[in-house]
Amino acid sequence: MSTQSNFKSDLEREQRLYILLDRYYKHYLKHYTFERVSDLRRQLKGIDLIFTHKTNGKQFFIDEKAQLDYVNENLPTFAFELSYEKKGSLKKGWLFDASKKTDFYALITSIYTDAPNTFTSCKITLVNRQKLIALLKRRSITAASIKKYALLRQKLHGKIKLDMLHHRSEGYLFSSTKNKAEKPLNLILKLDFLEESGVAKRLA
Repeated sequence: MSTQSNFKSDLEREQRLYILLDRYYKHYLKHYTFERVSDLRRQLKGIDLIFTHKTNGKQFFIDEKAQLDYVNENLPTFAFELSYEKKGSLKKGWLFDASKKTDFYALITSIYTDAPNTFTSCKITLVNRQKLIALLKRRSITAASIKKYALLRQKLHGKIKLDMLHHRSEGYLFSSTKNKAEKPLNLILKLDFLEESGVAKRLA
């Protein structure tokens, strides 16, 4: 399958997922309205949705992150991108990218398709980006501290344990140098850990 048809296929899957997500937002967002952002420049700034408070009009920018590579699976973790490679040079991932305007990540997990070409259920976990970054900073996980791993990642593949996190109950690094073209370095965090730490809340 060509890259072009892969891209088209991914786009079609995303469009199908939006139908389910929008239904969930309408049902579970009691105090907010929402709108999807179609402007590419804003999307590149980490804004897929805008939640607007029904009473005071306060707005929050939401970046949707969906586990579409793991359909019909219930994973307890989520991968936060720290760095990746593009045209041979190392790029900063979205988690510590200061140019992003994201207020909350909407982590879409446990995506199930129990009917043909239809996503039938999923979980949505909202993560407060600033609270998450503050939590990681308290654990000495910052853009600067993980830089050495980003530079080392060429030689590493797989799970990398961190002293600052319990690898079974909290999280770890994962370097994908052998199975992904962009060779991403991700911070894998347990969803339960994020909720228990007060930085995340299940919406649906």
